[in-house]
Amino acid sequence: MKKTDKGSGKKKENFFSSNIKFLRKRKGWTQDDVAVALGMKRSTLSGYENRVAEPPLEVLLAFSEHYRIAVDTLLKVDLSALSESQLSQLERGADVYIRGSGLRVLATTVDPENEENIELVPERAKAGYRTGYADPEFISQLPTFQLPFLSPGRKYRTFQISGDSMLPIPDGAWVTGEYVQDWSTIVSGQGYIIFTMDDGIVFKVVENLIREEHKLRLYSLNPLYEPYDVDVRDIREVWKFVHYISSELPDPVIPENQVMSMLARLKRDVDELKREREGGRTN
Repeated sequence: MKKTDKGSGKKKENFFSSNIKFLRKRKGWTQDDVAVALGMKRSTLSGYENRVAEPPLEVLLAFSEHYRIAVDTLLKVDLSALSESQLSQLERGADVYIRGSGLRVLATTVDPENEENIELVPERAKAGYRTGYADPEFISQLPTFQLPFLSPGRKYRTFQISGDSMLPIPDGAWVTGEYVQDWSTIVSGQGYIIFTMDDGIVFKVVENLIREEHKLRLYSLNPLYEPYDVDVRDIREVWKFVHYISSELPDPVIPENQVMSMLARLKRDVDELKREREGGRTN
């Protein structure tokens, strides 16, 4: 089967059939072995290996889980062309599509001096970002600016966040992130902007579970929101939190002694009101 590359008019080779045959033989397994493991007929497996049948999504996911290799890799990478060292790394979990490194070239823009711009993704552009994030033409239409105090040679992008899940960072704040190429470097407990096709752009505190479970666990600063997991195969971009800009002043954090003083004052005011009411009744 062939897959058309959007916008280019060129066809990309799909290596799924040859890859599953290559992996089966590399493991020394028969078609019966794999068919039983995946709960399918041997003739069905043979059809996939010989390009007689096209696998549905659930079958792609089943092969991905069986060989512990990302669907993108099974489809887009000719595994037979890899060196033994590369194959060994792949089988140990160093899948470029799972790690994030080498996933794709980031669409970006530069200024007249060939310095990287910081593209601005406002709230109104978020819907378009889902389909245009990899399109240089779409990215080139975003507003751009520069911040001289950021490290040169690194890639940054600023996203406008919405909602109250990351309070005290307010709704409408502009959050800047540094592009993360290798997702194995994601540090648990730090803030990241995560872009997936399902959830779009979200800003969360991240727990890195890629090595153990091939997923990230996302936490909100607002305790009213429960954490949730995203499969690494659903992630398209990761940006490490650098700073945020907002016109709103965050709510003050009141010291404990000041809170106690306020409560004591409130109690005195209530007691005084009670005395006044009781005095009025007596008169």
